Amino acid sequence: MLTITDTNLPEIAASSKVVLIDFWATWCGPCRILSPTVDEIAAEYEGRVAVAKCNVDDAQDVAMQFRIRNIPTLIFLKDGEVADRTVGVVSKAEIAAKLDSLLG
Repeated sequence: MLTITDTNLPEIAASSKVVLIDFWATWCGPCRILSPTVDEIAAEYEGRVAVAKCNVDDAQDVAMQFRIRNIPTLIFLKDGEVADRTVGVVSKAEIAAKLDSLLG
């Protein structure tokens, strides 16, 4: 699991893999609900998808760049571009379906 900061985003976004970024905060209840699901996805897609977490309080510039207004938000990057996003708590099946469609 990668941790996104204001300085390492370009390197992570430039990955040749699909990148899933979980935008969260420690004080966010729904984020705590979604976190174990993101961890499971990271384990199941290891080697095929880069999964990263971004604490919006610690990386405010990154959150602003992606126009994060509500958390939890999941951003799906493909070829360095935003390919999809979800806002709020979503099911593991929904996340997996989005990743599978991006992986082809």
